[in-house]
Amino acid sequence: MSTGLSHITFITADLDRMQQIMQQVFKAQLVYASGADQFSLSEERFYLIGDIWVATMQGDPLVARSYNHVAFQIAEEDFDDREACILALGLELRPPRPRVPGEGRSLYFYGPDNHLFELHTGTLEQRLARYGDPTKDHTS
Repeated sequence: MSTGLSHITFITADLDRMQQIMQQVFKAQLVYASGADQFSLSEERFYLIGDIWVATMQGDPLVARSYNHVAFQIAEEDFDDREACILALGLELRPPRPRVPGEGRSLYFYGPDNHLFELHTGTLEQRLARYGDPTKDHTS
Protein backbone atom coordinates (compact mmCIF):
# COMPACT_ATOMS: atom_id res chain seq x y z
CA MET A 1 0.00 0.00 0.00
CA SER A 2 1.27 3.47 -0.84
CA THR A 3 1.12 5.96 2.01
CA GLY A 4 1.55 9.11 -0.04
CA LEU A 5 3.77 10.92 -2.48
CA SER A 6 7.50 10.47 -1.89
CA HIS A 7 8.96 12.84 -4.49
CA ILE A 8 8.72 14.13 -8.06
CA THR A 9 11.73 14.11 -10.40
CA PHE A 10 12.16 16.32 -13.46
CA ILE A 11 14.93 15.62 -15.97
CA THR A 12 16.50 18.83 -17.24
CA ALA A 13 19.25 19.77 -19.67
CA ASP A 14 20.19 22.81 -17.55
CA LEU A 15 20.14 22.43 -13.77
CA ASP A 16 20.89 26.13 -13.21
CA ARG A 17 17.98 27.26 -15.40
CA MET A 18 15.66 24.82 -13.64
CA GLN A 19 16.90 26.12 -10.28
CA GLN A 20 15.82 29.63 -11.31
CA ILE A 21 12.35 28.31 -12.09
CA MET A 22 12.13 26.27 -8.89
CA GLN A 23 13.18 29.16 -6.68
CA GLN A 24 11.49 32.10 -8.43
CA VAL A 25 8.21 30.59 -9.62
CA PHE A 26 7.62 27.86 -7.04
CA LYS A 27 9.45 29.60 -4.16
CA ALA A 28 11.26 26.28 -3.62
CA GLN A 29 13.99 25.85 -1.06
CA LEU A 30 17.16 24.15 -2.37
CA VAL A 31 18.12 21.49 0.20
CA TYR A 32 20.73 19.44 -1.70
CA ALA A 33 22.98 19.72 -4.76
CA SER A 34 25.10 16.68 -5.62
CA GLY A 35 27.76 18.55 -7.55
CA ALA A 36 30.48 16.08 -8.52
CA ASP A 37 29.11 13.46 -6.11
CA GLN A 38 26.72 11.26 -8.04
CA PHE A 39 24.65 8.85 -6.03
CA SER A 40 22.07 8.45 -8.78
CA LEU A 41 22.14 8.47 -12.59
CA SER A 42 23.52 11.99 -12.95
CA GLU A 43 23.99 15.30 -11.15
CA GLU A 44 20.87 16.22 -9.19
CA ARG A 45 19.36 18.84 -6.90
CA PHE A 46 16.60 18.47 -4.31
CA TYR A 47 14.07 21.13 -3.37
CA LEU A 48 11.18 21.52 -1.00
CA ILE A 49 8.03 23.13 -2.35
CA GLY A 50 5.92 23.37 0.78
CA ASP A 51 6.47 19.87 2.12
CA ILE A 52 6.83 18.22 -1.30
CA TRP A 53 10.27 16.87 -2.24
CA VAL A 54 11.08 17.78 -5.85
CA ALA A 55 14.24 16.51 -7.53
CA THR A 56 15.84 17.78 -10.72
CA MET A 57 18.34 15.62 -12.54
CA GLN A 58 20.70 16.40 -15.42
CA GLY A 59 19.60 14.70 -18.65
CA ASP A 60 17.99 14.98 -22.04
CA PRO A 61 14.79 17.05 -22.25
CA LEU A 62 11.43 15.57 -23.16
CA VAL A 63 11.09 15.30 -26.94
CA ALA A 64 7.48 16.50 -27.07
CA ARG A 65 4.98 18.51 -25.10
CA SER A 66 1.72 17.12 -23.77
CA TYR A 67 -0.98 17.98 -21.24
CA ASN A 68 0.64 15.55 -18.77
CA HIS A 69 1.52 17.87 -15.89
CA VAL A 70 2.11 18.45 -12.21
CA ALA A 71 0.02 21.08 -10.42
CA PHE A 72 1.20 22.96 -7.35
CA GLN A 73 -1.25 24.81 -5.13
CA ILE A 74 -0.86 28.54 -4.60
CA ALA A 75 -2.90 31.11 -2.74
CA GLU A 76 -5.27 33.26 -4.78
CA GLU A 77 -3.44 36.40 -3.64
CA ASP A 78 -0.15 35.04 -5.13
CA PHE A 79 -1.63 34.44 -8.61
CA ASP A 80 -0.57 37.73 -10.26
CA ASP A 81 2.92 37.66 -8.71
CA ARG A 82 3.56 34.11 -9.92
CA GLU A 83 2.31 34.99 -13.41
CA ALA A 84 4.75 37.92 -13.46
CA CYS A 85 7.61 35.58 -12.41
CA ILE A 86 6.77 33.15 -15.22
CA LEU A 87 6.72 35.93 -17.81
CA ALA A 88 9.92 37.53 -16.44
CA LEU A 89 11.74 34.22 -16.91
CA GLY A 90 10.56 34.08 -20.54
CA LEU A 91 8.56 30.89 -20.00
CA GLU A 92 5.66 30.08 -22.28
CA LEU A 93 2.21 30.34 -20.71
CA ARG A 94 -0.35 27.94 -22.12
CA PRO A 95 -3.91 29.24 -22.39
CA PRO A 96 -5.99 27.99 -19.44
CA ARG A 97 -8.56 25.30 -20.04
CA PRO A 98 -12.25 26.20 -19.75
CA ARG A 99 -13.34 26.30 -16.12
CA VAL A 100 -16.56 26.55 -14.20
CA PRO A 101 -16.90 29.07 -11.37
CA GLY A 102 -15.72 27.72 -8.04
CA GLU A 103 -12.91 25.42 -9.15
CA GLY A 104 -10.06 27.93 -8.83
CA ARG A 105 -7.72 29.58 -11.32
CA SER A 106 -4.66 28.10 -12.97
CA LEU A 107 -1.46 29.16 -14.65
CA TYR A 108 -0.12 26.55 -17.06
CA PHE A 109 3.42 27.01 -18.35
CA TYR A 110 6.11 25.02 -20.09
CA GLY A 111 9.58 24.70 -18.66
CA PRO A 112 12.60 24.68 -20.97
CA ASP A 113 12.57 20.86 -21.10
CA ASN A 114 8.92 20.58 -22.29
CA HIS A 115 7.51 19.82 -18.84
CA LEU A 116 4.06 21.33 -18.29
CA PHE A 117 3.56 22.87 -14.86
CA GLU A 118 0.40 24.24 -13.30
CA LEU A 119 -0.06 26.67 -10.43
CA HIS A 120 -3.61 26.24 -9.12
CA THR A 121 -5.57 28.25 -6.56
CA GLY A 122 -8.29 25.69 -5.87
CA THR A 123 -8.46 22.59 -3.71
CA LEU A 124 -9.84 19.11 -4.27
CA GLU A 125 -12.59 19.83 -1.76
CA GLN A 126 -13.67 22.96 -3.65
CA ARG A 127 -13.71 21.12 -6.96
CA LEU A 128 -15.72 18.20 -5.62
CA ALA A 129 -18.21 20.59 -4.03
CA ARG A 130 -18.57 22.46 -7.32
CA TYR A 131 -18.90 19.31 -9.45
CA GLY A 132 -21.59 17.94 -7.18
CA ASP A 133 -22.53 14.47 -6.00
CA PRO A 134 -20.09 11.96 -7.53
CA THR A 135 -22.68 9.18 -7.33
CA LYS A 136 -24.97 10.95 -9.82
CA ASP A 137 -24.72 10.26 -13.54
CA HIS A 138 -23.68 13.63 -15.02
CA THR A 139 -23.67 12.34 -18.63
CA SER A 140 -27.44 12.52 -19.19
